[in-house]
Amino acid sequence: MAAADPGEGEEKAASTGGLILSTRARFGFTAAPGTTDDARIRDTSQALPPEFADQLFAAREQGATEQQLQQIAADGLARMYFRANNSRAHGLGVEFTDVEHIQIEL
Repeated sequence: MAAADPGEGEEKAASTGGLILSTRARFGFTAAPGTTDDARIRDTSQALPPEFADQLFAAREQGATEQQLQQIAADGLARMYFRANNSRAHGLGVEFTDVEHIQIEL
């Protein structure tokens, strides 16, 4: 998640448009006993709402570490991809490790 100068695209993503986050990383889950899934490498591409774009850009501007930026991305993917915008799998914890790449489209 290399830093770039904030521009019109980032402002729109952070206020109304959101962003598309594509990644290849290891995902694992923690949930109620009997409902866990072993971690495995997954390719995902998911639209994230403006609030996650805003968090990512603000954290980057404040000098966040790569690990902190990855955690924001993981939180967004957990909510939107794995918990379907928190409409299912309540309480599912998502582990996001061994990140091979992350691409953000505005």
